[in-house]
Amino acid sequence: MPKLIRLEMSESEREELAQIRNRDPRPYMREKAAALLKIADGAVAAQVAENGLLKKHDPDVVYRWLKNWQTEGIAGLVVKQGRGRKPSFSP
Repeated sequence: MPKLIRLEMSESEREELAQIRNRDPRPYMREKAAALLKIADGAVAAQVAENGLLKKHDPDVVYRWLKNWQTEGIAGLVVKQGRGRKPSFSP
């Protein structure tokens, strides 16, 4: 059985995440905000990862988003500079 994590957030945090989910130009931020809002509404993070988003994710990924948000806030959801695959050829 997936472990149940309760996410408590203030009304201002909920409104900020809803704003990001609805209007942020970065699709990954909208997806992360939607996942966090669903967890805050009482959904299990593993179920959100499997069925609650447009794309299926590993539950550990959603738990990492949750941990980053709890420790760093909104800044923890932003992809850091230099992440990802490096170019194989530089002009």
